[in-house]
Amino acid sequence: MTRMPTTRSLVLISALAAAGLDVPAASRAQAPRDSALVERYGATAQRLIAAATRDTSAWLRIAELTDRFGSRISGSASLEHALDWVLEQMRRDGLEAVRGEPAMVPHWVRGDESLELVEPRATRLPMLGLGRSIGTPPGGITAPVLVVSDSNELAARASEAKGKIVLFDAPYVSYGETVTYRVRGAVLASRAGAVAALLRSVSPFEMRQPHTGVTQYDSTARPIPFAAISIEDAMMLHRMQLRGQPVVVTLKMQARMLPDVPSRNVVAELRGSERPDEVVIVSGHLDSWDVGTGAMDDAGGFVAAWEALLVMKELGLRPRRTVRLVGWTNEEYGTRGGLAYRDAHASELGSHDVAIESDGGVFRPSGFGFTGSDSAFAIVRAVGRLLASMGADTVTAGGGGTDIEPIMARGVPGMSLNDDGRRYFWYHHSESDTVDKLDAREVAKCVAAMAVMAYVLADLPEQLPR
Repeated sequence: MTRMPTTRSLVLISALAAAGLDVPAASRAQAPRDSALVERYGATAQRLIAAATRDTSAWLRIAELTDRFGSRISGSASLEHALDWVLEQMRRDGLEAVRGEPAMVPHWVRGDESLELVEPRATRLPMLGLGRSIGTPPGGITAPVLVVSDSNELAARASEAKGKIVLFDAPYVSYGETVTYRVRGAVLASRAGAVAALLRSVSPFEMRQPHTGVTQYDSTARPIPFAAISIEDAMMLHRMQLRGQPVVVTLKMQARMLPDVPSRNVVAELRGSERPDEVVIVSGHLDSWDVGTGAMDDAGGFVAAWEALLVMKELGLRPRRTVRLVGWTNEEYGTRGGLAYRDAHASELGSHDVAIESDGGVFRPSGFGFTGSDSAFAIVRAVGRLLASMGADTVTAGGGGTDIEPIMARGVPGMSLNDDGRRYFWYHHSESDTVDKLDAREVAKCVAAMAVMAYVLADLPEQLPR
């Protein structure tokens, strides 16, 4: 049957049409024009874009944060010092309701580590232990290497794996597909009888530099040490094996898990003028891995959200709803910040209009991804057209982020800032994740995109329909 639009939908359709934004043809006749909204959203969007892109303040803030505190793995003093600094700066910025919201986080420590090729020649190979991996005995593990291209080859050659170190030389297809070897590789190798595992770094390109990331164990297999090596070295060891040469390495890792420690999500707000209890979240995570300085992943995303709030404040714009800035803790290997927020705000999630997360590198923005109802998607897509002047007006189905997944699971619509991430996985989780990889003009456009989207969604007459 034909579903009639709800009162809420009619109000939203009217507002969007009045702002000069497209609405579905079936609803167009029900969209009375209101020139005041055209003036408000069209002109205001351009003011936000102009203010956000007029200088390099966002890039400079990313540089200061990452230069000052370096890497910020959860459980570390550097992360907590960074959170203290961010809270102080947000208060100086004049933001409202600035606070830290507590979260207990896991504490994994890398310790000293090394990988030596013993045969067919002696040399040291660059490596990075994978997050949550256990360590080796103090003297390390010296064993032959069995190189496999994928899990099917490991299954076919399982009888050869016992007592060896299994190396997954899985070529990069996409992050979502190839990362399964990082997440599950230790379990797969252990089930086959391996004493340790190695991984070809999950990246499409590198210059002999390994990439870390989280791995997982489960009750079906004995935990074994697991580390990443460079693409070049994985391919080299594979060639050696194909020639029939014996490949032997010594792996040493002091990695260990320590007891959970207290941390915080950092929060600040621009309170809503009419409906302050209704919330639009703009966010990124402040923790990083313990290599590089986490500029791309994800100081840049958090700072873009931070600066978006400041642009609204600077222009004297106060939407109907509260825009809440969140800097998440422990995204990289636990999502404890997102889970703590869900639990602390459980009774308020019905008043959360949408949660936006930027965790993709703050390169040139192309638009947003959205997860929610079809009617809400149509509204968000229409709002996105306000960003056409800078080519960031594409809104695609499917969006969110690791930190906002816990509240999305409770019904809150989720969005991710989409950008030109072709180079993102070149540097991801490696020593090369530093601020020089980010272009100040592109960062500023990300600020503009988040500011326009968050402001307009926070100012619409009604919440997004769920």
